[in-house]
Amino acid sequence: MTAHAPVVVGINVGHDGGAALITDTTMVAISEERLNRTRYSPGWQAALLYCLRAARVQLQDVDLIAVSGIGHHPPTADETGLTHLGVDPARIVPVDHHLSHAYTAYCLSPYDEATVLVVDGGGNNGDTETYYAATRDGIQRLGGNPPERPRAGGIGATYEAFTNWLGWHEQEAGKTMALASYGDPGAHRTPLFDVEGATVRGRLTRTHTAGVAELAERTGADFGPPDSRGDDPRGTDAAAYVQAQTEQALCALAGQTIAATGLSNLCFAGGVALNCVAADKLRHQDAVSGYFAPPASSDRGQALGCALYAWHQMTGETPRRPLAHDYFGRTYTDAEIEQALTRDPRSGLVERRRTPYRWRRENDIAAAAAQMITAGRIIGWFQGGSELGPRALGGRSILADPRTTAGSDALNRRIKHREPFRPFAPAVLADQASAWFDLDVPSPFMLLAPSVHAERATDIAGVVHVDRTARVQTVTPAAAPAFAAVLDHVDRLTGVPVVLNTSFNDREPIVETPAHALATFQACDLDALCIGDYLVERS
Repeated sequence: MTAHAPVVVGINVGHDGGAALITDTTMVAISEERLNRTRYSPGWQAALLYCLRAARVQLQDVDLIAVSGIGHHPPTADETGLTHLGVDPARIVPVDHHLSHAYTAYCLSPYDEATVLVVDGGGNNGDTETYYAATRDGIQRLGGNPPERPRAGGIGATYEAFTNWLGWHEQEAGKTMALASYGDPGAHRTPLFDVEGATVRGRLTRTHTAGVAELAERTGADFGPPDSRGDDPRGTDAAAYVQAQTEQALCALAGQTIAATGLSNLCFAGGVALNCVAADKLRHQDAVSGYFAPPASSDRGQALGCALYAWHQMTGETPRRPLAHDYFGRTYTDAEIEQALTRDPRSGLVERRRTPYRWRRENDIAAAAAQMITAGRIIGWFQGGSELGPRALGGRSILADPRTTAGSDALNRRIKHREPFRPFAPAVLADQASAWFDLDVPSPFMLLAPSVHAERATDIAGVVHVDRTARVQTVTPAAAPAFAAVLDHVDRLTGVPVVLNTSFNDREPIVETPAHALATFQACDLDALCIGDYLVERS
């Protein structure tokens, strides 16, 4: 290895591919889809180049590259494609898929000791549920699902199968979670999972739609027709059923794994950790003294977990980098923003719909944004680095007034083109969150869904789900100064320290660059765009 300060890289070659780079002072990460504009994209080449440029290092400066993927085994050096770039195979190490998740969960958490629970659709060697004891000395795997049990019997694969049955891609499990609130979880009595000790055995014998069809035939359950997409009450009840069964299994599994490790702080990762309704129940379990899930819990976080693993291998130090925010992307200069606004070809602007606009620099962009939001306008909000996880947290957001359903209805109809049963999330000033929500802990990553206080629900009707819960993001000036300033201005204008916050996209990956933001602003009927200190409005 070289004499310079350590530089390590992580790469995920599976779906939701991407790259991450870590030095002693820098952490940068991005998914490939943000750059190639293809949802759930595999690949890492553009993401790796992005990270190298952001950190201002060359590929030859990288000491170690850790790589993960899905399948029977982690990718070998030859399978990664890195050797074609001249990378010595000795600088490439494979990482088990679930271990990568475990590094993301533990190393980014605030806890020195924790139980790490990983639950997803599938990793390497048939893994679907695994658990670890994590301390500063390292992360030790203690158990998981039996290798002879088929993947179809896992919690994540079961949830994916019902999501497919309802008519959606397995990566769109959030739609199933949202639909579940409208159904009857007791419509079906057959248990979906048996939790024996720290082992899960699900009742499905096949993955995807075929597994649900076989279960219905075997048990006589009526889940409605396939592909109902929320239009059949039997499908809605099926969503409620799988959600309730998943919550029960996760709570039982968490209790058993904590008993096995003796460590009561719980770090949760894998795609299932994005189920914020289940997460809110997990954190309230008696066995759980502290709860953390990384914002990039799914495979979008694999590359970062790999980089953290590489750091451990390179330095001998288990990295401890507690997260205050999810902004792992690079920032863009005023000059780069103006390149997009002036349609300079160097910006990479591709205008899907050329719409006349005017722009100007604002002295207080947060105050201007608050004025527009409280006047009922829907705005794009582009500030600082982008979020690594799937949820916009004030870096690449669309913002609207939460006080009525007018904003959420307009978002669904004009801009996001989403299913009407899906809720929008509230962002709230952290020091006022408990006055509005049943929330006694920070929720900076929009991974918990507490209840809205009954007396407050009508004041923020646009962000309250049918079950009177909300997927809350708590915001502090230290983590997101510009976004917190918007909330403060909105509070001063209305007495409500909340805005509706959703991802800055329309049926495509969240925007990354100023050019992406401007193109999406023109194409999706937003009223205005706040990008850095610049305000863009339709002419």
